[in-house]
Amino acid sequence: METLPPLQKCTVDKFSAIVTRTHTSIHSIAILFMLYYRLIINLKEIPISFLPYWFLIFVSELILSFLRTLDSAHIFSPVTRFLYPEKLPPDDELPAIDVFVCTADPIKEPALGVMNTVLSAMAIDYPPEKVTVYLSDDGGSVTTLCAVREAWRFGQVWIPFCREFGVKRICPEAFFQAADDENNGGKDYLLERNNIQKEYEEFKERLKKAQENGGSKDAGVQFGPNRDTVIEIIGQRGCGAKNNGKAKLLSLVYVSREKNTSHPHHFKAGALNVLLRVSGIISNSPYILMLDCDMHSNDPSSARQAMCFHLDPKISPSLAFVQFPQRFHNISKNDIYDSALRACFVVKWPGMDGLIGPMLSGTCFYMKRKALYGTDIHKDMDLSELKMYFGSSNEFLNTVITCINDKQNDTRIKEFADNKIQEARFLASCTYEEESQWGEEIGFLYHSVVEDYFTGFIMHCKGWKSVLCNPPRPAFLGSSTTNLNDTLVQGTRWNSGLAEVLFSRFCPLIYGLKSRMPLLERMCYAYLASQPLYCFPAWFLAIIPQLCLLNGIPIYPKVSSPWFFVYSFLFLSTLSKYLWDVVNTGGTVRTWWNEWRVWMIKSVTAYFYGTLDAIVKFYGFRKASFLPTNKVVDDEQLKRYQMGIYDFQASKMLIVPLVTLVILNMISFTWGVIRKVILEGRLSDLFGQVFLSFFILVVNYPIIEGMILRKDKGSIPLFVTLLSTLLSFCVLFIGSIFVR
Repeated sequence: METLPPLQKCTVDKFSAIVTRTHTSIHSIAILFMLYYRLIINLKEIPISFLPYWFLIFVSELILSFLRTLDSAHIFSPVTRFLYPEKLPPDDELPAIDVFVCTADPIKEPALGVMNTVLSAMAIDYPPEKVTVYLSDDGGSVTTLCAVREAWRFGQVWIPFCREFGVKRICPEAFFQAADDENNGGKDYLLERNNIQKEYEEFKERLKKAQENGGSKDAGVQFGPNRDTVIEIIGQRGCGAKNNGKAKLLSLVYVSREKNTSHPHHFKAGALNVLLRVSGIISNSPYILMLDCDMHSNDPSSARQAMCFHLDPKISPSLAFVQFPQRFHNISKNDIYDSALRACFVVKWPGMDGLIGPMLSGTCFYMKRKALYGTDIHKDMDLSELKMYFGSSNEFLNTVITCINDKQNDTRIKEFADNKIQEARFLASCTYEEESQWGEEIGFLYHSVVEDYFTGFIMHCKGWKSVLCNPPRPAFLGSSTTNLNDTLVQGTRWNSGLAEVLFSRFCPLIYGLKSRMPLLERMCYAYLASQPLYCFPAWFLAIIPQLCLLNGIPIYPKVSSPWFFVYSFLFLSTLSKYLWDVVNTGGTVRTWWNEWRVWMIKSVTAYFYGTLDAIVKFYGFRKASFLPTNKVVDDEQLKRYQMGIYDFQASKMLIVPLVTLVILNMISFTWGVIRKVILEGRLSDLFGQVFLSFFILVVNYPIIEGMILRKDKGSIPLFVTLLSTLLSFCVLFIGSIFVR
């Protein structure tokens, strides 16, 4: 590998770096002035009775300033990378790849979508004898097992078709639904395409029947809450098998690990570690592609693109994974829920790539298997030492030794099927990890439900690096949330996991001090872990200034005061810098406005409930849980999303806080303008609070519209409006007693 020419080039976006660093410096000086005003000037002016509310406002400003400082590290040194895949070695010298596809719920993750992901993975442009696809069925569904068998059957015609005609859109559903045909082939192509489409319709019909019948009678296995391991090598084909002489077919393996309610299964991280062990004794490929079940391959060349990094002699020794950005095929033009997570994958991750690399993002990454085995594992360890880390399987330990010695595995699928199936089942048992370091130091880590963030963080702490591969054509496409309820439920789960890390001994700012992680990278990790803390300033600033406005108590400097300029500058500086980030990365003013709105909504819901959930779990009052995001599409909700209309068919626990705060600000703004500004003429000293309420109302106009103007199915229910109004008056009543 050392003799390979450079396969990639990295350039720094100097202009963006200069803008960010200059803005950060000026903004930080303004923050210091603001803190000086609060602590030295303002503290002397306020009455003792108001001190608790002053403290909450000060804490809010402190948290916002702290998070803003951490956030600036993301784009301190953004980079762009260029690839030279034509310089890769010949196919017979490329390393092997194992593809992991995970599904956990046959209801929320329909079999057709999962199988499309599997088929797209099977069709990647890579030597087929060097690719093995594994499907982890953590839901233990007979329907999924039958579906993967049918996928293999359809794959026998789909994969040769893709390779013969150079199909780029290798996900069957995406291929047949596309308005354009990227191939534009001749008569042979069109004839074959029509034949394949008929085969695909029959394939879909067979899946539909299997779904309706709950699988098939000849599945050969039984599933339930307590179930045994099921491992099946679909098709039982050797690596060299051919389909009618047209193209080789790669290997497909179905894995459903043992489940027992008396043993923890550690959610997705546990499933991935089972795949890591089972794949170790089947194929033991040195590289792993991880895909969520709804994230299909959209560019067959992604593996070769990733190898431009993994095989580049300059960066390969310390490179743990190549992260592709998550892209989604169902994002509307306006993306009112920020479902594309644009800020992460378009703004922040390229900036982190200029440090020691982006965070691990759950899917769409090519990981070096050796990186998952930890840096403490070395070539001179004997079997007894390795068993303390990896468990008691000698067969698996031999594959570990092969991996850490950078040797290729020569085990063939047929040999494995005949001789080692029982060992694979043992590796997938729920007791195998006992008295080992799986989930602690080895594999995907268990300390948080956001196993991707935490595992990547520990890897970076140990000295591994990562890179972002962001080609013009999206390498992978998935389906994102298209309604408010799923967006907030998903956000709650993520933020609960992030807060778990923040409150643990692995807090990035503290734990990172003991590691080799640079300060700026540590700040990036700390920002994401601390992101749930936005809930505190969001709640405080949506209530306390408003209550003070109603009682004529000024929170911010007078308009005539020079200190008012400091607050004005910080407000405009934050908005304008984020606008620049959005526009500079291809977004629009509407994108910027929508993302601000979603940030406010998430701050008082997903961030708040995520933080609360983490605190409850921290004190042992609740066990960790994992709810897969719903992949079943509601046509009415999807139609409203595509039209840019908010759908408030969501849990009352999520909607009531939003509506309550909006109603409170409506009352505060109206009463404040009429009584305090018009009648009493106190615009100068209360302008900051009047403007704050106005800004909150303008940003959250869709909520006002959903309460008052809309009567469709997606509007805010009358019961929610009445309950929120009652809660608003309760807050006002309590505020009238304590805020004087």
